[in-house]
Amino acid sequence: MSDGKKKRMAMLDNLAAASTPPPSMMTNNRALRSARDAVDSHRVWDLDPWAIEDTRIADRLDPNDVYDLRDAIEANGQTVPILVRRHPTQADRYLLVYGRRRLEAIRQSQSVDKIRALVASMEDHDAVRAQISENMARRDLTFIEKALFAKELIENDFGTQTQVAEVLTVTKSAISMALAVVDAVGTDLVRIVGPAQGIGRPRWEALARDIAASGIAPDRLCTIAEEAYSAAEKALVVEGADGVMPNPSVAAFQALERAVNRPAPRVKPPSTDHVRSLKLDGRKTGTIRRSDKGLRIDIQDEAFAGWLDDQLEDVLHQLHSRWSTGKEENQEQN
Repeated sequence: MSDGKKKRMAMLDNLAAASTPPPSMMTNNRALRSARDAVDSHRVWDLDPWAIEDTRIADRLDPNDVYDLRDAIEANGQTVPILVRRHPTQADRYLLVYGRRRLEAIRQSQSVDKIRALVASMEDHDAVRAQISENMARRDLTFIEKALFAKELIENDFGTQTQVAEVLTVTKSAISMALAVVDAVGTDLVRIVGPAQGIGRPRWEALARDIAASGIAPDRLCTIAEEAYSAAEKALVVEGADGVMPNPSVAAFQALERAVNRPAPRVKPPSTDHVRSLKLDGRKTGTIRRSDKGLRIDIQDEAFAGWLDDQLEDVLHQLHSRWSTGKEENQEQN
């Protein structure tokens, strides 16, 4: 075997974790090694990036986030090839197995017009397993990206929850919880929010519960997330902006948290107060307000109010004495 061929095989060996893997990664490594064995003569090809179609199940919510990678490839070259397979019906066309971000980066480049790729002969099911294994090797997908990926794998008949859990190296209960979150939040809303870096399962589960309890219409929630995402995107490009700029995806998630956690407006209970006018000498002098909190007398005549203020304690003593005497007489009669 030539030195060049050995180096090309080593590229795939590195992706397959050449060192002894933990048990949870054995399934993934076998998938990557199977992909390596399927590569045509282990040759690295220089392909037209626009001759490669990406028909795979989406595993990332922000596939266009490749600007830094594009700059790195333009500066240093593409160090790791992508993996493609031949198109089943069209000559000189290929289907992507993995390497979406590298493919998008080179498509956006003004100076790099070829992409380095390994070409494999693989069936659909094997290509999906290789894609999953490469993702697990990166281990940088967020919780909600993995949850949506698992949902789409199941909906596309890749396997049952148990089979998907095995391939993703998680428990079946973890898959069940992830699917429940996506269903509760809604696929459309999840895609608007995006990967939400740093937002883990507990906050997504809390958001799902709060959305159900809030009763807010899905369309309204989508609008809230879109507006927050757009505002954060605009903030990122403001020249001379100070401070830490918000991540648009995280900003959208936080806007939803605020929306569904907003306390309901406090409804003032209907008043039970009994109010009547106070008349002296045939004319209105004030009001008397009776409520469960007590009795309130408002006097409009300032002169009379001042005099009553001075005499009030004596007047109240007299009135209280009359009330007590009458109370006692009533008790004796009864």
